[in-house]
Amino acid sequence: MPTGPREIVTPFRPIPLEVPEGMKPNEFFNSAENLNDLVHNNGLLQNPEGLLLYRKAIGHSNEFDTSIIYNTSRSILDPLGRPVRRTQVPGPVKNVWNRMNQIIIEYMLERYPDPDQHLALAGEASLDATWPLNLPGVPSIRMLHNHFIVFSKAQLRDAGLADADNPNLTDGGQHSLFQAYMRDVYRAFFDELDLQILTPCRDGSCRIALTGYPQGLPSWEVQGGAESLKKPGFWKEYDVLLKGFTDFYRTFFGQVSTRNASLPEGIHFADLVERKLLFDNDFLRTAKMVRDRCISDPKYANAIRWQPAFKQLIYRNDAGKLIVTISQNSIGNAITELLGVVVRRIPDAEAYARAEPALIEKLVEVRQRLIEADLGEGIATRQWGAA
Repeated sequence: MPTGPREIVTPFRPIPLEVPEGMKPNEFFNSAENLNDLVHNNGLLQNPEGLLLYRKAIGHSNEFDTSIIYNTSRSILDPLGRPVRRTQVPGPVKNVWNRMNQIIIEYMLERYPDPDQHLALAGEASLDATWPLNLPGVPSIRMLHNHFIVFSKAQLRDAGLADADNPNLTDGGQHSLFQAYMRDVYRAFFDELDLQILTPCRDGSCRIALTGYPQGLPSWEVQGGAESLKKPGFWKEYDVLLKGFTDFYRTFFGQVSTRNASLPEGIHFADLVERKLLFDNDFLRTAKMVRDRCISDPKYANAIRWQPAFKQLIYRNDAGKLIVTISQNSIGNAITELLGVVVRRIPDAEAYARAEPALIEKLVEVRQRLIEADLGEGIATRQWGAA
């Protein structure tokens, strides 16, 4: 069987909502009004911290697919004022957030114990308005959420190969600015971070054999596996990776924007940035290359994401190990595409209805675990009760 990225087809039931005239779908679907609809039609659980567990109406997988969103749509009306990274979430909220993540991941691994049969992943994405602000709808999608997804490997094996040249598949390898021009300094910077539970993967050891992904991305094995996710220390290290990434990203694009710029405000590892980045010739040479192109190529400059844009995920590899990876989200790839899975969603209410009962059964099961752990109260919809 050839190794390569797969494109699967996932049916969904069309959402019976009318997008107001003059709005783009991505503007409306992440508005306060749509979040209200999401709670009542797809909401599973919510808590006083503002975290909402919900069924994905247009999901990646009908095997298992759910999300937690930090629903600040009513408490913070300014989209640019909402937390969009876990490092921006208030401490008490993040404690609940981490515990919810741990329980859902534990459930997925218990329900799908065989890595040969199922690909399990959980992760989050930057939802900053980091791409051009003149494009309609961008600020409205600023809302932090996590994905929890399981794919059948049988479905992946049967799926056709995706176009390997699709730039959305990954921004590692040939598509990433960081990997193409600053691979050594990027890895050296991460190697300086203080990590005990997370240990760097050997090149290629973390890939999913079926797809050959992730490609070119720094990855770490979780020592102790799922049990380590019950430790606050793991989640602190998960934050350290994100802090290190945002320091690298902000420093680099600060140099692109302004030659010989000072350190960005609020940097997490100032000494490390000064030692490893601001005196590194490859780092500064690449910044100059991008800056020069921005000056001469307006289309290229308009596509730059000046603020940190990322995908960070935890997934189970073929050997059953839990792996953490982080990606420069420079091109808008979906979180599944970091692992070589391209999802083509099609409206097909009948096909979705056949998968829906088993999906809801699992979502209600994992919700019950969260309720028992005092992580929220169930939400009743037309399809399921509150408990």
